[in-house]
This record gives sequence, C-alpha cells and structure tokens, in this order.
Amino acid sequence: MRALLVVNPAATTTSARTRDVLIHALASEMKLEAVTTEYRGHARDLGRQAAESSDVDLVVALGGDGTVNEVVNGLLHAGPDPEHLPGVAVVPGGSTNVFARALGLPNDAVEATGALLDALREGRERTVGLGLTSGTPGTEDEGVPARWFTFNAGLGFDAGVVGRVEQHRERGKKSTHALYVRQVVRQLFGEPNRRHGHITLERDGAEPVSDLVLSIVSNTSPWTFLGNRPIYASPKASFDTGLDVFGLSRLSTRTVARYGTQLLASSPQRGPHGKHAVTLHDQTRFTLHSKAPLPLQMDGDHLGLRTSVTFTGVRRALRVIV
Repeated sequence: MRALLVVNPAATTTSARTRDVLIHALASEMKLEAVTTEYRGHARDLGRQAAESSDVDLVVALGGDGTVNEVVNGLLHAGPDPEHLPGVAVVPGGSTNVFARALGLPNDAVEATGALLDALREGRERTVGLGLTSGTPGTEDEGVPARWFTFNAGLGFDAGVVGRVEQHRERGKKSTHALYVRQVVRQLFGEPNRRHGHITLERDGAEPVSDLVLSIVSNTSPWTFLGNRPIYASPKASFDTGLDVFGLSRLSTRTVARYGTQLLASSPQRGPHGKHAVTLHDQTRFTLHSKAPLPLQMDGDHLGLRTSVTFTGVRRALRVIV
C-alpha cells in the first residue's frame, strides 16, 4: 500500500520522538511518504495533491481534528468519490480528537497506530457521511466557498467559544479542557443576545424555527469530550444518517445551569431537552440565517463571521480505515 502521512508538528499531545516512532511503525507496513505541515491550509493542499495523484492509496492524518478537516477538504475538493479516492486514516494528536474517538479509535496515538495497522491487515474500513456547508444563494455570503466538516459545526455561541480559544492559542496558551471551560463562561457573560437570539433555521416543508441563540449541527455523536467524558448534544446523530441540530432559544443563567447540567449528564439514550431546546434528527438540507453576523466554527476551527449558512448532509462521502 502507498500512503501519505500528513504530520502536524504542532499537535498538542505528541512529541517529536513519539511522532518518529509512529512513522517507523507505519513505514514497516506500507510504502510511506511523511510530510510535515508548514502553514495553515498545508494539510488541505496535501490532501488535494493525493486526490489528484494515482500513486496514493491512503492518507494518514497525524494531528488533531483541524488537521483531519484540512485533509478531508483537500481530498474532496472535487466532490466525494469513495470508491476511487484514497482512503483516510487518523492517528490522534490533538487535545480532543472527536472524529477519531467517534470512530472508536483509542485516544492514545501509539494505541491508535496499532489499531490502524490491525485494520489494514484485516481490511477493515467503513464509508461515513459528512456535513457540507456553503454560502446561501441570494445572501451576502453566497460566494463563500463550500467546506466539509467531519463531526460538528456551529453558528453563534459555541463558535464564539472556539474563537476565544484560538485567540489564546495564538498567544502561546496550550489548548486544554480547562481553557475551553473558562472561555465558555466568558462567552456566556459577554453574549449580547442571551435572551433573544438572532438565528433562524429554515428547511423545506416545515415552519421556520426562529430566535435561536445557539445552534449546534452534529454529524455524529458524541458532540465533544470533556476529558474522558463524552458529551451528547444530539445522541441520535450518526455517520450513517443526515445531520442533527441542537438549538437553544435562551441563555439566561437559569437555562444555562439547566442545559449545562443536562449536557454533563447526557448519554447515548438521552440528550438535553426542555421548552427552550430545539432538536432535529437526520436532516438532509437546511439553512441558518442570522440578523447580525455571527461566528461560524467547523470541527473546532473558527471560520469568521457569517449571516447565512446552508448545511447539507452527504451520506457515504468518505472511506475511512478503522
């Protein structure tokens, strides 16, 4: 097998020595070319080159969810074609690694490498669905390029938290779960529209859902992890269905306490619920509009401000080695 290993040297949970060990382990089982990313978007460029090459069977992403997202967007730049495009494998090296863990991989990079080698020897793979965002026709964001996401996206509150975390990381702070928790609190008290949201969800054949403060779009479950604890915003979300949505119409102190407690206690059988919660399952296509520009995040990557985003759930889009 001919494989391209995309290595993020800034991955937070792997040292240079660990990465060298993993590279040697993978190279013992396949014809491997390892490339270290040098700039933001480099993993996307490498994924695109792999898609356009006839010499690559597999792309392995060694890094966090952001590295995986870039690789996937590069591979699928011309659209999904799982039967002909290289497969994807993940060796988790980030702080959270939601995509890898949602696939059932160990969160430890060495153990995940062992699981990957076992999967290759046994020919184990699956084809998963992905989410796709695009600018909405007729809006000021219609020219925004389409972008894939693997596990979740959000417009509004949670994207604001991601943006705050990225600002701290640019200042040299390490990405930790404690950092995320602190930024959730700061985003909450800095949120100007806690009681009356600006977001409206529109979909064919249904009445619009308006005045949302928070909107989380999930392509799988769990939504994220707090340390080793999985958090389920949309427990029914799956790589084998369309997209799920969890929204809140209010973020008062009382509702935050209620739904925050529900999220911490969530399980595959039960997620957050109540009169201020909106839950939608297995959606193929919908649009989130905002009366004012709001931050957008995909797979934990802050992508700036948007006023309108169209979401599409694309089934069987990516072949993954698991």
